[in-house]
Amino acid sequence: MTYCVAMNLAEGLVFVSDSRTNAGVDNIATFRKLHVFGVPGERLIVLQSAGNLATSQSVVSLLRQRLDSAGQHLHNVASLFDAATLVGDTIREVLTRDSGATLSQGVELGCSILLGGQIRGAAPALYNLYPQGNFIAATEDTPYFQIGESKYGKPILDRALNYRTPLQQALRCSLISFDSTIRSNLSVGMPLDLLVYRADSLEVPAGFRIHEGNAYFEGIRQQWCAGLRELLTQLPAPPGEYWG
Repeated sequence: MTYCVAMNLAEGLVFVSDSRTNAGVDNIATFRKLHVFGVPGERLIVLQSAGNLATSQSVVSLLRQRLDSAGQHLHNVASLFDAATLVGDTIREVLTRDSGATLSQGVELGCSILLGGQIRGAAPALYNLYPQGNFIAATEDTPYFQIGESKYGKPILDRALNYRTPLQQALRCSLISFDSTIRSNLSVGMPLDLLVYRADSLEVPAGFRIHEGNAYFEGIRQQWCAGLRELLTQLPAPPGEYWG
């Protein structure tokens, strides 16, 4: 399983992905699920993937191979909408290629992809691409998307995040969302890959990988846990009739 979250906020974009894949408890591996395409000063496009690893790797590999082609690719599309359309077409291409009876029998080949970034002359954008290749865009009302094992990390995002949330606070929020998910689901795990992009900078950030034992991550997850316990003790006592 996988967990990825991406945010399109007033100040910019936040992307965080885990890196665990598993095909059973005895077959766990680490694969990067956050992929960066960009031309400094001109565009940044970030992909995050969940679902069938072979499919998502094929999609990303094809997109990279075609950067030098004469046709349309992620370094020359005119808009993020066109980029999402191109990635959706590539998903369908891979599924068509691999969906023969021998390969697909009993195997779920679909993958989901989050695509976000900015192209010079346009505002930042974020899209959620479904396994069928169609997609929806993030809005000010719904400024974030999740793919993969999303249910454990969603409550903190719903309660604490909005379009005007500062990037630094949004990153903290996303990391706590991952802490909640990792605590509740063994199929999501470290290391975490993150990338923060400031709107209109048109830079291509290197991103950062948080490994197990990272001092900052361990500190905030412990502080969050302790804060929840302390807050629980401060809530009003239940009325007497609640005790039957």
